[in-house]
Amino acid sequence: MSSCSSECKLESIVTMDSKGQIVLPKDLRERIGFQPNQKIALVTFEQKQDLCCVLLIRAEKLGEAVTKTLSQLF
Repeated sequence: MSSCSSECKLESIVTMDSKGQIVLPKDLRERIGFQPNQKIALVTFEQKQDLCCVLLIRAEKLGEAVTKTLSQLF
């Protein structure tokens, strides 16, 4: 997978079922490379004590994402 750009894009709108589950569209799962039974990290963002966003990252890419983010801060 190529490096991420800073472009933000609405991919789709999904519905949460009565069990609290959502389904990611197949084309999105394929593009990002999510596989069945793969670990996915959920990262949340809070703004003024209000949880506003959830980011999904393949767990094996989490260390790389953290390193990249921290290197930009320092």
